[in-house]
This record gives sequence, C-alpha cells and structure tokens, in this order.
Amino acid sequence: MPLDTNSEWPSEADAPPFPPLPIREGTPPPEEPPAPPPADGPESMRGLSPILPIPVPGDFFMAGPPPKITSWRRFARVFFGRKVVAVGLIVLILMMLMAIFAPLLAPYPPNNQDAGPLLQPSAAHWLGTDANGRDTLSRIIYGARVSLLIGFAVVFISAGIGMLLGLIAGYYRWARAPIMRIMDAFMAFPMVLLLLAIAALLGGGLKNVIIALSVGMTPLYVRVMCGMVLQAKENDYVLALRSAGASHRRVLFAHVLPNCIQPFIVLITMQLGSVVLAEAGLSFLGIGLPAQTAAWGSMINDGRPDLATNPLLSLAPGLVLMVLVYCFNIVGDGLRDALDPRLRGSI
Repeated sequence: MPLDTNSEWPSEADAPPFPPLPIREGTPPPEEPPAPPPADGPESMRGLSPILPIPVPGDFFMAGPPPKITSWRRFARVFFGRKVVAVGLIVLILMMLMAIFAPLLAPYPPNNQDAGPLLQPSAAHWLGTDANGRDTLSRIIYGARVSLLIGFAVVFISAGIGMLLGLIAGYYRWARAPIMRIMDAFMAFPMVLLLLAIAALLGGGLKNVIIALSVGMTPLYVRVMCGMVLQAKENDYVLALRSAGASHRRVLFAHVLPNCIQPFIVLITMQLGSVVLAEAGLSFLGIGLPAQTAAWGSMINDGRPDLATNPLLSLAPGLVLMVLVYCFNIVGDGLRDALDPRLRGSI
C-alpha cells in the first residue's frame, strides 16, 4: 500500500491516552510531590544557611599581569638573604679599598725603621713595631695589597688556562687522555711540595710566586671544567645542534660554556682564599717574596720569637688573614646558593 505523504500527523490531543498501570491490592497510592516554596518572602529562606560575604583583599583584582621578577632581583634576594654573606662581602670590599689606598691609610712606610725595635702598642704605633723597628699596622695594610694582588692574578691565570684545557679535554675525545694524564701527574704531588719545588726552581720574586701558584692551581680547574663539559654535551639541545650541522666551535663556546660557567665562578671565588693561604705559607717558609716585602706570612714568621713579649706581631696578621679567607669562603657559598636553581628555594 503506497504511503500517503499528503496526510497530516495526528496531534497530541487527538492521540489516545495510555492506559493506566495496574496497581496491586494493598499498595499505598503514590505520594504527590511537595509544592515549591514561594519565590520571595521571609518563608523562602527557612532551612537555608545564611550566605556570608567572603573578604577579598583590595589588591585581589589587579589591573594587568603580576610584576615580573628579573634574574638580577632573584639573584640579589637569594644572595643577600643571609646576613653573614652580606657582611662578608662588605669586609671584602673594605679589604680591597684598604689595599688600593694603602699609601693614604698607612701611618708609616712599610719599611721605615725610624722607630725603636719591639715597641709596645701606643698612640704612635697602634700595634707596636717589629724587631727591625717597622710599624706593624702599616705592614699589615701593605700586606693586604700583596695578598690580594697575588690571589687575583693567580686565580685569573689558572682559571683561564684550566677553563680552556677543560673545555678541550671534555669536548674532544682525542685530547682527553693526554691532558687529563698530565693533570693527574701534577695532582699526584702534595700541593706544598709542588709549590716549593716550582718556587725553588724559578727563584724568588713576585712574578715567580704567581707562576708557581698558577701551575699548582691549574689542575683543579681543568678537572672541574672537564667534568661539567662531559655532562653538558650529552644534553638534548647539544645533540640537536650537532645533528643540525652546527660547528664544534659554536656548540662549545655558545652553548656548552654558558651552561658550565656558573659553577666555575663559584669555584673561582672559593679558591681565592686557598691561593691567599698558599701565598702566606710560602712567605712563612721564606720562599718566594723578598724579605723586605710586607707579606702576612712573613710577618707571622718574624713574630714567632717574640710571641711571649709582643704577641700582636704574629696574632694581628694571622687574624687579618683568617678573616679574609673566611669572607672569601662565605661569599663563594652565597654565590653557589644564588646561582644554583636547586638551592634558591631553600633560603
């Protein structure tokens, strides 16, 4: 029978109603739904908990994105987060200013022998004089110039050579074995014996002391930089650059070195104290600097015979040396915390 498409569908009113479902005997009739509460009026709020206003701070709704914290602000917040680091940095700055302006701050020339020998502290000589009649305070001030000059020169030379050799040894496999075996040969000797041998071979003088200390400190920088380069060159971005055809020089100096320089800076800062101590040790043993040069190590040695009568001859330069080395270590520790992203959240 063909379908008549012109006929109209029956409406809902014309549709027959559905028959009611049979209800068993004894079943209670279904309950009617409760009437909805009125839309407004006090009766509509019955049974409902009151809505309390939520306190919102005045600056909750900000007109724009939050302020951006720069790398310098993050570094300064972590670096100066400990007061001892700030105090150590201030002491180092004062030491450097004392070394720079030593001729203006020292009351006497360092080798002036016009005063009497072994004078006790007085208004004219605050820390007394040594066995040769030289003012102790003036020699301490000039000794800061010698110690800081040797320290920065040695670290600059040894860190520069060590960084370059470490980069080559860590990146190029063919150069790793000869460079590292030579560094192992230097590190096989105790540091004091190595410095004594080099200083005795080269002779005295400020330049020879700097060369001897630079040779002794270079193997440490080479080993540290080589280890960091070996770890950095296996990262995905380095492998991607090498796959894209980037030159070895670009990969080494533009991508590997910037990721290794921050721990290297921390090592340089902390090794400054070791260099100053090594220079004081050579001066204490009488090797390296001339006898008339104002150096803290030689001052400690010269004051040993008179410790019972005038202890400041050895205690004063020893105390200044201890404070300088301690401040270098504290500032290096603060730099490590500020430059290491794993330690930024702990301060």
